[in-house]
Amino acid sequence: MDKSKQLGEENIGKLLMKFSIPAIVGMLVNALYNVVDRIFIGHIEGVGKIALTGVTVTFPIANIILAFGMLVGIGTAALISIKLGQQKKEEAERILGNALTLIIITSILVTIIGLIFLEPMLLKFGASSETLPYAKEYITIILIGVIFQNIGFGLNNSIRSEGNPRVAMFTMLIGGILNTILDPLFIFVFHMGTRGAAIATVISQAVNTIWVLYYFFGGKSVLKIRYKNLRLNAKVVMGIFAIGMSPFSMQIAASIVTIISNRSLVKYGGDLALGSMGVIMSIAMMVLMPIFGINQGCQPIIGYNYGAKKYNRVKQALKLAILAATVITTTGFIIIQLFPKQLISIFNKDPELLAIGAHGIRIYLFMIPVIGFQIVSSNYFQAIGKAKISIFLGLSRQVIILIPLLFILPRFYELNGVWMSGPSSDAIASILTAIFLFVEIKHLNRLHSEDKDVII
Repeated sequence: MDKSKQLGEENIGKLLMKFSIPAIVGMLVNALYNVVDRIFIGHIEGVGKIALTGVTVTFPIANIILAFGMLVGIGTAALISIKLGQQKKEEAERILGNALTLIIITSILVTIIGLIFLEPMLLKFGASSETLPYAKEYITIILIGVIFQNIGFGLNNSIRSEGNPRVAMFTMLIGGILNTILDPLFIFVFHMGTRGAAIATVISQAVNTIWVLYYFFGGKSVLKIRYKNLRLNAKVVMGIFAIGMSPFSMQIAASIVTIISNRSLVKYGGDLALGSMGVIMSIAMMVLMPIFGINQGCQPIIGYNYGAKKYNRVKQALKLAILAATVITTTGFIIIQLFPKQLISIFNKDPELLAIGAHGIRIYLFMIPVIGFQIVSSNYFQAIGKAKISIFLGLSRQVIILIPLLFILPRFYELNGVWMSGPSSDAIASILTAIFLFVEIKHLNRLHSEDKDVII
């Protein structure tokens, strides 16, 4: 069966497993870039907990870097899925070529601006005189390697969209495994500390990029990167940005929230509270990355079938994705509530950091069971090209609701108020998302009943 046509014909359950499992593995491996860095950094003799806090200070910059990768990468992937569903392969290739050019341009701009304003940004983000050197030496190298991260991440989404989830998974495995090997080598054997962790990450991402470019230029891909398509087309660029603006906005929002959160954490709990949040977010990432993998797996299925007007298949894919996401987040919730200290100790065994982190993680991730539903549902609107709704739902959780809570709750509950802002925002945003999804499902039912030629 043709790799793209299978999206409209094969059993939805089998398709979702075929696409999501490799994507989940890929996203977990992608998360390991940062998580493994923090685990090894946290165990640097004598300075582990301070170095860990220093790396945590760089989170807003890391989010901004990822935002630009998502702006182009996810926008491109969604459009490619829709175009393949409409049997418009040449248009899909034009989108792919434009995407590579956009990634290169945006990556260079991010690197230049990031390096120019690095120290003032880190100080604004919550760095102290003690943590600033560690933050600076880590993120400087990461900024130099932005182009490798964004090409590898951005175009890997397109590999999945054209119907090759296993290749996309293999791409992520290459870099993730290499980073896990190089991290202890550079940090402990070569005694390069946080700088070594960053170098290991950039080298691994560069290898990823080489593999992805080989796949699209000379491999067995359905779509090819053709030189004629590298020239930017205004209509294509606007189409990519229109859909990619949703995840981009959410990542920028995450960066803003992290800045506000960092400053509150330092104010009410000091450097160790900030370091604890870094650990908590790493653990949350390991729970949520499979959800993003499910999103990546169901996105081409939903996009293709929506483009092909097979609305029953769209609803079935959405339902199964929400169910799978909820099972994962509920499992993560149980583990977090039962074993908080054991999870924190993986990163650092300092008694004070353990006490703050174990208490914080139980509160901050208390509503994690509903986050799977909220993320998958927001992604659904992105996958069908309704970017404005997707942006609003994503921002409702990360900005519209969360930011006011981060200002209000700490004034009454201090450090506990920072922890409480997370679950409060998750709960309210999930209710809002449920309302939008209910209306959308009714709309899909109407479309299905009006289209007599739909193949079920």
